[in-house]
Amino acid sequence: MLNYIWFGLIFVSVIVGTITGRIDEVTEAAISMSKTSVDIAIGLIGIMALWLGIMKIAEDSGLIQLIAKALRPITIRLFPEIPSDHPAIGSIVLNMAANMLGLGNAATPLGLRAMKELQELNKRKDTATDAMCTFLAINTSSVQIILPATVVGLMGAAANQIFITTIIATGLSTVAAIISVKVLAKMTRFQIKTNDQ
Repeated sequence: MLNYIWFGLIFVSVIVGTITGRIDEVTEAAISMSKTSVDIAIGLIGIMALWLGIMKIAEDSGLIQLIAKALRPITIRLFPEIPSDHPAIGSIVLNMAANMLGLGNAATPLGLRAMKELQELNKRKDTATDAMCTFLAINTSSVQIILPATVVGLMGAAANQIFITTIIATGLSTVAAIISVKVLAKMTRFQIKTNDQ
């Protein structure tokens, strides 16, 4: 679908540029932005390598497991329907820890693994459970203790100016997401009746 949207945007800009006699400006903008995107991508390689290396050190030193252990009591309360010793809890905790450390690339496979493990507990395979919805809401809102590497790379020294506000904003968005998902789960409109109820 996204390919169609991009194609549509390019197609419309070429048509409008041709009709208005500004096709040269459209071509120059396309070439200029292509160069800018490559410059940004190459600039981010070093930053991503640094943060992924730090993540690997944190993982090998046991820091991630320490964060996971600290978050475990919270996750058990947020996901009461998941057995406390189920592997899904570990994947959820690691995903949350990676998101907190601003490592979205590391968090993505952990999030996918958590959803796969939550699906194993799901009795209705075609419907998301409350635990899945809660995890998705938390993962989407994602508390950030350390700014993502891409933000630091793009903003440079200015990233320090938004450090506290980022923690506050992402903390509030996570609280709002959790409250919303718990309130909606209790509403009969969003509950699914099964044969065994």
